[in-house]
Amino acid sequence: MKKIFNILSVAAIVSLAACTDLDVPPKSIASGDVIFEDASTYESFLAKIYAGFALTGQQGPAGSGDISGIDEGASSYIRQYWQLQELPTDEAVIGWADGNLPDLNTMSWNDGNEFITAMYYRVFYNISLANEFIRESSDANLDSRGFTDAEKEIIRQYRAEARFVRAMSYWHGLDLFGNIPFYTEEDAIGSDAPEQATPAEVFAYIESELIDIENELFDAATVPYGRASKAAVWALQAKLYLNAVVYTGTDRSTDCITACNKIINDGTFSLWPTYSENFGADNNISNEIIFAALFDGQNTRTYGGTTYLVSAAVGGTMDPTAYGIAGGWGGIRATSALVNLFPDETGSLDHRAIFYTSGQTKEITDISEFTNGYAVPKFTNVTSTGARGSHENFPDTDFAFFRLADVYLMYAEAVLRGGSGGDATTALGYVNQIRQRAYGTNAGDITAGQLTLDFILDERGRELYWEGHRRTDLIRFGEYSDAGVWPWKGGVQAGTVTSAHLNLYPLPSSELIANPKLKQNDQY
Repeated sequence: MKKIFNILSVAAIVSLAACTDLDVPPKSIASGDVIFEDASTYESFLAKIYAGFALTGQQGPAGSGDISGIDEGASSYIRQYWQLQELPTDEAVIGWADGNLPDLNTMSWNDGNEFITAMYYRVFYNISLANEFIRESSDANLDSRGFTDAEKEIIRQYRAEARFVRAMSYWHGLDLFGNIPFYTEEDAIGSDAPEQATPAEVFAYIESELIDIENELFDAATVPYGRASKAAVWALQAKLYLNAVVYTGTDRSTDCITACNKIINDGTFSLWPTYSENFGADNNISNEIIFAALFDGQNTRTYGGTTYLVSAAVGGTMDPTAYGIAGGWGGIRATSALVNLFPDETGSLDHRAIFYTSGQTKEITDISEFTNGYAVPKFTNVTSTGARGSHENFPDTDFAFFRLADVYLMYAEAVLRGGSGGDATTALGYVNQIRQRAYGTNAGDITAGQLTLDFILDERGRELYWEGHRRTDLIRFGEYSDAGVWPWKGGVQAGTVTSAHLNLYPLPSSELIANPKLKQNDQY
């Protein structure tokens, strides 16, 4: 079992406003003095904050959702984050015709898209939960409740972790939506709707929070599995700094290298010998994974998260039991653009090419037909020893937000972008370590002359496909909207360029109605 806390229902702890009223902080159904008079309550509440990435409601997998306006299973944080990061890119399509979901394939969404709306509310649900926890764990509150010094120390540790989760959710909001409402624990419950912050302002806040909490978190070597460590802070810093030009117009490549070096020099993490085992039912054993959302077939049941990533990728002539599940959902596949990044589609050379081709066409002529496009059983509910997970419908597979291979590639990219504190020889060595694992030999090694930014973008596609990075990467490289072309982009089978305003998603129309202080992103 991979439970990090005893996850109790938080219905008795906090009740958030309805999803169309998420412009205000959460409203307690009882006073904090009553709810938090027992120190153990803080542990349960922190568990819910972490579980915000994984679970969808109070009982799971359905029946009491955290947000309304969408099927609970589809409301999952990771499911929606994955869809917004992958479906509009060169890596994936989905065949289902649910609501406005097909618009993500073709980059034809608007501010009424319920899947974009669900992601927006997931981000601010997490932020609201974290704000409430941070507010109730202030020194003044801890002193007034008569906790022992030992209890206070533990709760302060939890508080730093809640601040990390809030910072990460704010980063997702920044990256996806740009100009977003901003509020913290300093905003009183029931106060006026928050003001809108610019990307630069949100960036500066996230940066300051991560710097402030870094030394309050566990070292990576001692952190309980699934909880934020110093290394998780450094990984989020690296992401923030690598994309700083997009968010603020200022290059922060040097700071990205500094953050990457902290992770690498920490010595806790190493490339896991078998690439595919990073995505199986016991991937918690991989010391490549820096921070992940945890899933357990017995205790964290959801139709989102890795349940979605495993089940929706299985269909056609595929045998579901081979992937540790009772049945497939037949939804998501690869575009030929992803397949073409690899030297061959069988994985016999580059073992990262995990495609199922039998009965599948490489090119997609009909997105709605699962057999159009190669299937991608990258995520499975099978352990490294070949055993099935603990439940045939709900995988034990964790979802890695950050892993060391990504850090190596960020380091190399930041060096190529002119950052100091690193060097090209070291960058080349890191990239070749990744490729040696992929090929099993030195056959995939590249030379210094081949290490270019174009190569890095392609290598990120090969190493990190379907892990929720691609949209952010393509935007940073200027290849997302008005430049790059891939199958079905813009609603054309061969692909076409789209408008640059699609680099940001729209704020939901319901949110604009609820909070008149917000201004919609350009051209929506």
